[in-house]
Amino acid sequence: MSDTTPGAGAVEAAAAPAALPGTEAEPRVRGRALRRMIRQPVTLVCLALLALQIAVALAAPLIAPYDPAQPDVRNKLQGPSADHLLGTDDLGRDTLSRLIHGTRTALLASSESVAVGLVLGVGLGLLVGYRGGWWDRIGMRVADVMQSIPALLLALALVAVLGNGLGNAMLAVGLIFAVSFMRITRAVVLAEREKLYVDAARVLGLRSSGIMLRQVLPNVSPPIIVQASIALGTALLIEATLSFLGVGIDTSQVSWGAMLDASRQHVAEHPLLAILPGAAITLTVLVFNLLGDGLRDASSPRSADTPRRAGPAVELPADPAPKVPADALLRVEGLTVTDAGGAQLVSGVSFHIKRGETFGLVGESGCGKSITASAVLGLLPRGVTVRSGSIRLDGAELGGLTGEELRQVRGRRVGMVFQDPGSALSPVHTVGRQLTDAVRAHSTLSRKEAAERAAELLELVGVPDPRERLKDYPHQFSGGMAQRVVIAGALACDPELLIADEPTTALDVTIQAQVLDLLASLRERLNMSLLIITHDLGVVADSCDRVAVMYAGQIVEERTVADAFAAPRHPYTEALLAAVPHAGTDGEPLPTIPGRVPPAWAWPQGCRFHPRCPYATEECRSGAVAIDADGARCLRAAELDLAGAR
Repeated sequence: MSDTTPGAGAVEAAAAPAALPGTEAEPRVRGRALRRMIRQPVTLVCLALLALQIAVALAAPLIAPYDPAQPDVRNKLQGPSADHLLGTDDLGRDTLSRLIHGTRTALLASSESVAVGLVLGVGLGLLVGYRGGWWDRIGMRVADVMQSIPALLLALALVAVLGNGLGNAMLAVGLIFAVSFMRITRAVVLAEREKLYVDAARVLGLRSSGIMLRQVLPNVSPPIIVQASIALGTALLIEATLSFLGVGIDTSQVSWGAMLDASRQHVAEHPLLAILPGAAITLTVLVFNLLGDGLRDASSPRSADTPRRAGPAVELPADPAPKVPADALLRVEGLTVTDAGGAQLVSGVSFHIKRGETFGLVGESGCGKSITASAVLGLLPRGVTVRSGSIRLDGAELGGLTGEELRQVRGRRVGMVFQDPGSALSPVHTVGRQLTDAVRAHSTLSRKEAAERAAELLELVGVPDPRERLKDYPHQFSGGMAQRVVIAGALACDPELLIADEPTTALDVTIQAQVLDLLASLRERLNMSLLIITHDLGVVADSCDRVAVMYAGQIVEERTVADAFAAPRHPYTEALLAAVPHAGTDGEPLPTIPGRVPPAWAWPQGCRFHPRCPYATEECRSGAVAIDADGARCLRAAELDLAGAR
């Protein structure tokens, strides 16, 4: 049985950490990461090149045609030949053999320094970030001191004290890398430790060490992977620089940097001596960096550009042309939105909003409500596109507008209120700065005039002492007041249409009522239209004139609020109404809808609600369903006697 409270699925997804080692989900996560990697040709090429370099490094004594340290002055500075494929250097040593053995030195130097940095830096970053307090203060002061010392200078100093040697040089580099890893890990952990899944782990009684290593660490891995790839390339460059200066490795080892040093006096007569090791260094650093980006994208549990497989082709019937009044401000007709894999997130959605009307869009999480609103504003995520349909604002088509043309629509004609004011406001700028920027983006007002307008907006939405509050930062506002600030920003340029996407989700019941009353009064005062996206039918009953119920990317019922609540015509609407608490449910369990909303790439054939519908027949499972003239997408709408709101 599923929880019919919409939004629960989104909260679970946002709160869930990456799969833990040893759980059943871990193989699935690894499989998805592998599939994502296979779809990244650059990453595959880099992996192949790195694997080739590792194989060459391991097999260097077997595949190198000559001893790389054995001089042969009789054959010095020879060009490529059958005996020496890449020629010889100033002492007659085989260039190919030295390149092969230099690969071992390069990979060993990079891996040693990064391993030291990862073990020390990530461990300390997890500790100070998770513990906070004095642990954090002391750790960051030590990091400040260490980071003030240039890596190359510290390496030179350590080599001077301990003597030449690859291990000594890379130890110094690893200590500097540890500071960078510590800072990055600590910064991400500070954000992760406040998330719900960490609190849930504490409630379950997990030890702090287990939470840090098994819960938090997998979620901070993407930036660490990128930093590690950069560090591998940086370590290689530092090793090559030290060897070029003659202080990095002893004479028994071969390094690409030492080869560059030996080639300086003979570049004119034998340019390959400098080109080959230089190209090897450049290629390896590039492979490290590109591979890090690819592994980050493939391993991240939040990877945004993962294409989904498209479900079976579903032939949708053409809905009858909707009756659109002449005073309609927004007209959405046949809107179909697909992701990168071809799955339909929204299928043939049509509705209109009249001037001065409040229109509700309701349904469980995953039904396509927010995607529909994002399509109206041209704010679809990367890889998600409008495949077909029309979006008209006061007769002007919004589809196909350029970025600058859309910017003129956003804010000026259409405003948006997001559900989480904490995320919608920049934490590093004052409220006054953010509102002033919004006003000036679509006007020629001076900064002083815009600030006065910002104060008027705060006063309009009921923020007390507005001129003083302009100087405050978002964290100085309560949740309800922060939401009022977001509404003020959306109203900065007197939009004709205001889209409120779950505007009361993060607020308590009392503040929810205040925000809804505020939106209603603003609509009447400013004569604007209002689109409220919500999963709360109480909000719809309180605020909306008409409502569209969405399920699985389709509108299944569109009617006036009074009609939909009194006599619903779609089983999904009836089920949602039955799950709403009311005065007579004290001590009684609320009805729930079995199952859950399927993902977009697995929409069912026929009526998309039929797997969860108690009234479904065989025809519902196989036949395509169009919306009827009365606004219901149900084959049995005329014969069913559905219960309304209790």
